[in-house]
Amino acid sequence: MDQTLPQLIHFGREVCNDLDAAERREWWLTNGLGAYAAGTVAGTLTRRYHGLLIAPLAPPLGRTLVFAKAEATLVRGAERIPLATNRWVGGAVDPRGYRHLESFHLDGRLPVWRYAIGDLRLEARVWLEPRANTSYLAWRLLAGPTGGEPPRLRVRLLVNARDHHGETRSGAFTPSIRGWEHELRVGLPQGPPLSFRSRCGTMTPERTWIERFDLPAERARGLNASDDHLCVGRVDLPLDAGEWVGFVASLEDDASPYVREALRRRRAHDAGLLRVTKAQETCLIDAPPWVEQLVLAADGFLVERALRGGGPGVSVIAGYPWFADWGRDSFIALPGLTLATHRHAAARAILDAWAQWIDAGLMPNQFPEGGDMPEYNSADAPLWYIEAWRAYREATGDLPDLERRYATLTQIADHYAAGTRHGIAVDPSDGLLRAGDADTQITWMDARVDGRPVTPRAGKPVELNALWYNALMSLAELARLTGRSAEPYRGLAEQARAGFQRYLRPDGLGLYDVLDGPEGTDTRIRPNQILAVSLAHSPLAPADQAAVVRTVGARLLTSYGLRTLDPADPAYRAHYQGGVAERDSAYHQGPAWAWLLGHYALAVYRVSGDAASAQSLLEPIADHLADAGLGTVSELFDAEPPHTPRGAPSQAWSVAGTLMAWCQLARARPGAKEPSSE
Repeated sequence: MDQTLPQLIHFGREVCNDLDAAERREWWLTNGLGAYAAGTVAGTLTRRYHGLLIAPLAPPLGRTLVFAKAEATLVRGAERIPLATNRWVGGAVDPRGYRHLESFHLDGRLPVWRYAIGDLRLEARVWLEPRANTSYLAWRLLAGPTGGEPPRLRVRLLVNARDHHGETRSGAFTPSIRGWEHELRVGLPQGPPLSFRSRCGTMTPERTWIERFDLPAERARGLNASDDHLCVGRVDLPLDAGEWVGFVASLEDDASPYVREALRRRRAHDAGLLRVTKAQETCLIDAPPWVEQLVLAADGFLVERALRGGGPGVSVIAGYPWFADWGRDSFIALPGLTLATHRHAAARAILDAWAQWIDAGLMPNQFPEGGDMPEYNSADAPLWYIEAWRAYREATGDLPDLERRYATLTQIADHYAAGTRHGIAVDPSDGLLRAGDADTQITWMDARVDGRPVTPRAGKPVELNALWYNALMSLAELARLTGRSAEPYRGLAEQARAGFQRYLRPDGLGLYDVLDGPEGTDTRIRPNQILAVSLAHSPLAPADQAAVVRTVGARLLTSYGLRTLDPADPAYRAHYQGGVAERDSAYHQGPAWAWLLGHYALAVYRVSGDAASAQSLLEPIADHLADAGLGTVSELFDAEPPHTPRGAPSQAWSVAGTLMAWCQLARARPGAKEPSSE
């Protein structure tokens, strides 16, 4: 195993043997099809989303927990030493296998546990096969006692058959279970059978419901906090020093039981991804290990999705575990996930896939689970789509594809200018876009409680018009590149630029958040104004850009992102916690969002011209990679120190925003090489 992968995340007993610290840190794996696996360093199940194979039965959605847990016990003579750890409803923790953990680390993005029990050292690994609904578990005896009966492992196999958002009660399903010496096959209520295979292990069928697993992370979210799983059998594995033993759990017919070769494939896949990316993107050649870790994390959000009407396509999972593929998130994340990593074909495939869904200039905000029709309730997603095309063209120089999609892009602008659904239209009095009403929520600050917007922003939101101006200027440039007249879009852009000066606050504190709303001008200080500086085309003069950066930096900047509201505001909420309504009411009322940190860094560079200083603003993310979702970036953070990570532990635009800004700033530093467009 000589492939080079980042070894950035490592914990010793100080974390591994502290149950709270070990449960706070989670590993997340993906396979490129929408499946994932996840758990804690301690080995406990603390979320309904934890499991060893959560597979999409309607790819990339319909995600179903099929393989919940593997409970290993070390057998040494007459001694039985549990390596598993479980929390139970009522507060008991039994067994406490985490106490035997000597260390945990990520090998690239693969979790690795090392147990130390007297003179015995044992390593365990979990991984997913790329582009297959297949999990592998493997163990290797690193050191053991000399003489006597050799140790072995007994591993109980716990399965389920529920939607990943749900919970199960004992007896909820009754699968067929068939066993052979080296294979166990479980017929689930839906989808293909789940097969367990081992080259060297012996399989024994069983049928025992294990009830009342406690899920404290769900309790903290105000949700049901218990679950039951069905034990369908066990596998007994011999342990020989230095040899890998284990098994495969798969919904595929042809999954190989050879774990050593499977591990080599998985590591080669990730090492190859890094090698190709660094060879083609000069901004990453000398990048620190934490940036390499983000390149691996970025890969986990890209999934296959069939195009409308059939055919292969690519989409973006907005975040793990509970998000599907969202339009706004996809377009914001696209430059970081695909252009910074030189995955130009994936970028083009994402843009093409979403083009099929444009209707009256609008694009879906998300594709819901369950196959429901998508909702067209986002005013900014189409404008982010145009920005994604601008960034794609800049990175690749791809004019033929731009020519092919030019009418798609102008369709968006033309519908916005003439007026479309949700009251989206240009106000002829100032050239600015207006959108929404008191009951709609069509910007990214979209939380609702009891059917009402928490942060009502009907009128003329500042970031919507920053995006509108940026889109018009981008279309004018694209028109020029394709031999068309740029005047229609330059004219609209000039009107928007002149009207945008209405956002300037006379007190010098940057920009108003919303103009001409139902209650007039919204004077709250929010981070949305930073986009008027960070996007490729700014409608502001340099002095006004500096005022925005100064205000956002002083009032809203944290180590991991921008607060969503000024702490001096009476509606400010410092923490994101509690039940659903409590969390939704705080979502955009204070907590810091990581995706905005990259935009702030780019805005600082635009104002200061100091790329190195701006790039240093991203460095605290390196520390966060060892917390919450390991090797990835959380959705948001509490607004006050210590800025506890909250929300989804692995969020696409959080990872992508950091990567995008890092690469742009790396290229801007003195002596930087130009990126390849090959």
